[in-house]
Amino acid sequence: MDKDQLKIAFGEHLTKLRKERELSIHQLAHACDLEYSHVQRIEKGKVNIALTTLASLAQGLDMSLEELFSDFSTPQ
Repeated sequence: MDKDQLKIAFGEHLTKLRKERELSIHQLAHACDLEYSHVQRIEKGKVNIALTTLASLAQGLDMSLEELFSDFSTPQ
């Protein structure tokens, strides 16, 4: 599995979850206590994400880490 493909796939997954909750990137960033630009780079697949950032994103989306990954499929 290519690392860049994994980052892009997770970014697309995060975007989908955010939009399902009708949140803007600004709203999600505020809820997660993250910078807007950082969330934007995550959604575009530009950065590797720390476990603590994943936990913040899950909290901002009002879900557990398990739920965050429940329907995420990794690229082949």
